[in-house]
This record gives sequence, C-alpha cells and structure tokens, in this order.
Amino acid sequence: MTTPSVIDILPVDLDQLAGFEGRITVFLPQDGKLDRGAARVNRLMKGALARFAASEAFGRMKPGEACDLAWPAGMAASAVQVVRLEAKPSVLDLRRAGAAIGAERGKGDLMVLGGARKGLADLALGLVLRSYAFTECRTGEAAALATGSISVMTSDPEGLRAALGPVTAVAEGVCFTRDLVNLPANRLTTSRFADELAALAGLGVEIEVLDEPELEKLGMGMLLGVGQGSESPSKVVVMQWKGGGAEAPLALVGKGVVFDTGGVSIKPAAGMEEMTMDMGGAGVVAGVMKALALRGAKANVVGLVGLVENMLDGRAQRPGDIVTSMKGETVEVINTDAEGRLVLGDVMWYAQERFAPAGMIDLATLTGAVIVALGHENAGVFSNEDGFAGAFLKAATAEGEGAWRLPLGPGYAELLKSDKADMKNVGTRWGGAITAAEFLRRFVKEGMPWIHLDIAGVAQPAKPPAWAPKGASGWGVMALDRMIRDHYEAG
Repeated sequence: MTTPSVIDILPVDLDQLAGFEGRITVFLPQDGKLDRGAARVNRLMKGALARFAASEAFGRMKPGEACDLAWPAGMAASAVQVVRLEAKPSVLDLRRAGAAIGAERGKGDLMVLGGARKGLADLALGLVLRSYAFTECRTGEAAALATGSISVMTSDPEGLRAALGPVTAVAEGVCFTRDLVNLPANRLTTSRFADELAALAGLGVEIEVLDEPELEKLGMGMLLGVGQGSESPSKVVVMQWKGGGAEAPLALVGKGVVFDTGGVSIKPAAGMEEMTMDMGGAGVVAGVMKALALRGAKANVVGLVGLVENMLDGRAQRPGDIVTSMKGETVEVINTDAEGRLVLGDVMWYAQERFAPAGMIDLATLTGAVIVALGHENAGVFSNEDGFAGAFLKAATAEGEGAWRLPLGPGYAELLKSDKADMKNVGTRWGGAITAAEFLRRFVKEGMPWIHLDIAGVAQPAKPPAWAPKGASGWGVMALDRMIRDHYEAG
C-alpha cells in the first residue's frame, strides 16, 4: 500500500536558498507583494520575480494556480514555482495551492517557503494528496515513486508539526482508499481485501471477518446470492473503533463488489474493466476507519463492508430468482446487475441488529443513473432525516467534496412492488438512483437516522479533482472524517 509523502518542517533559514538544487515554491498575492522568502528569492534572481509579479501572465492566474520560472539565474534551483495565494486564503484555495505544488513536484527535492503564513497544514494536505501515485502494478522506472525530500520553511515549526498530525492521518486514509479502488480484481480479491482490513488491527481497530457459513447462519440470502457465481468467497468485515465513551457508534456500511460483470444480466464489454472500482464504497469506509485510528479519534465508529464478486458460472444467480434477506423479507431479482443494493441491505440490517447505532451511512458505487443526474461533480445524497443529511452536506462542502441531496418518496417506492415477492430489486428506467435508495430504505429501521451516498460518479471521476491524479479519488474520506470530528467526537 502507498505511503504518503513525508513533509519535513524547518525553521526559516533564507541563507539556504542560493545553493538549494531542487524546486523552490514561493507565494504571491494578487497585489504582487513579496514576503521575506520571496524577497530573498527576488534578490537572488536579480529582480525577475518582481517583474513576473507585475506581468499580465501573473495577473491572469487564479488563486491556487502555479507557474514555473525555470533555471533561475543566480540560484542553483532547477525552478522557482510561483503560486498565486492571498494573505488570508480559504481552506480550499490552500489545498488547491498545495495540489498545484504536488502536481509539478517531480523526483527532486522541494522547498516550500511558507514563512509566517497560516493554514500551511491544509496546503500540505493538498500537496500530499496530489503527489499520490499508484504504482503497485508497474515495473521498472514507472514503478519508482518521487524520492526527493519535501521541506516547508515556517516561522512556527512546532505549530505546523502539531497541525500536521491529524492532516497526515486523513491523507493516509485517502491514499488507502485510492489504493484499494485502483487495485484490479485479480489482485484485490475478497480474501485479500479482508486481509488488508485485518491489518488495521495493528492500529487499534477491532476486526472480525464473517465467512460464508456465518453469513448463512445470519440469513444473509441477498448478499450470498450475489456472490454465489464466483470462486472468490463472500465475506463481511466488521471494523470497530472505540475511541469514545459508552455512546452508541456511528455505523458506516460499504458496498464491496470487487468486480461486477453484471452477472447473467451481463454488462456491455466496453468499459467493463472499470468495474474493478465497484468496491468503492467499502474502500471509503476502510479509509475513514484508518484515518480515525491514526489520529486517535475520540468517537465510536463501526465500519462494515460486504465483500463479494458478481460473476457468471453455472451457480450464478438468475433473473427471476427470489432470495430471502436477513430482515426476513423476500426479493425478486429482476436484474442481476442491480446487485449492490442486495449486498448493502443485508449488511445494513446486521449493523442495526447488532450495534443499534446512533446513525447509519451507507456508501456505494450503486447506479449509473446518479451519473446521468449529477455527472462526476457530486455524489448523490439520500436521507430520511434533514438534520443528519445537513450535517454531512456541511462537512462535504467544507472539505470540497461535491455532494447533492436528491429526493425520496412513496411514489418511487411503489415502483419496487413485485407480483411474486415482497419487493423486486429494480424499478423502471426512470429515477433509477432514487428507486435504488428506496430499496435500501426498506432495510432501515424506524427511527434510525440514515444517509445513502451513491458515489458512482465521484469514486473514479472522468476528470479528477484538483488534489487527485487520474484514477481513484478517495472521495468521502475527508467529508466523513470532518462530520465525525464535528458531531461525534467526545470533548
């Protein structure tokens, strides 16, 4: 698994700059005013930095954007990177600035002249997240990560070190999620996924792995039906972080379909390779649990993930099959490609039966319909309680992770009526993301605050966000960590 970049915190020592052989980053506000570090760089460059600050090119730059001045005269540096950043930037502008630095980092050493700036921890988060690279499946030079050092000069080294602790924990959680989602299904089997989660025990997370005989005893007929055509055994992994007091935990439930062929209702060949990311919900739950453990969160949180593979063979589930859920209700399987809701329904019911949580949030790359509705900019948010949904949406906005609430209602639920069973697993082609959410709502107990997050468009977006390279984004780890900090941490 990827280890995020390490940042060295240094006191300000501008005498180092002339002989520094890597990249140097300076910050300039809109008015072009130079701080101490930028002024020293400008003097070494014989006024070139000030001339750039007065140029039309700098005037066109947006907050958080960067431009390189390559091979500056009078310095040993390979480049001076100029980042447009105001004196009192927003958190998101700080992260964009950090991402701009990380995107051009290269493999040499990097020195960031932070000076007296506030919010450098957020800038560091953007830098670390954008520096991420998935290399497990590469060989030779392509597998080599950037090896140069990253240093930040600041007038408050101790303050920045303290602020970086929780930021580093969140970065590790995001990178863990990205690694899991980026791994192909021949490497991330249900068994390896469970093993990766079991390793979180070393951080203090209590881990249980429920195998197929236990799932049969529990009556998880929906989940087991999805995986019965695969050689990869179905599992449920339970992760408990007990950092709070005696209060009921928040439950996070993730869909972990390590590969989705669509089953007998097979998907088109074009683009099917992307279905390695159909375990994205479980990946986010895993990343959040790792972040909570690393930062020692004073909260009780339980993460549960259903790990299955939806494959074709002589034992595979068929359209028309009727399965019985752990809740005891029967489901007519109209489309075997609507499998994620079957997995989630059983795990959600188990989470409530066993833990009686204070609230429950499920995450899944559940429907293509949510991408039609919201594109790749926002996850779909569905909830039975306005305050609970509002808390999440506020956290997502603060972290720059797009989320938009969509409706629920009895008219949509009517579309799931079956002539042969208690319900069917799909409705009509209309409102597909909503009918999927209504299916899940059947497995939410009366009075249980619940949010469903359909992350199909954001888990691996066509255009990555500013602080992620192409591939898995890790969307949701930062927002959920923020929500837990704001609403579930003791003291």
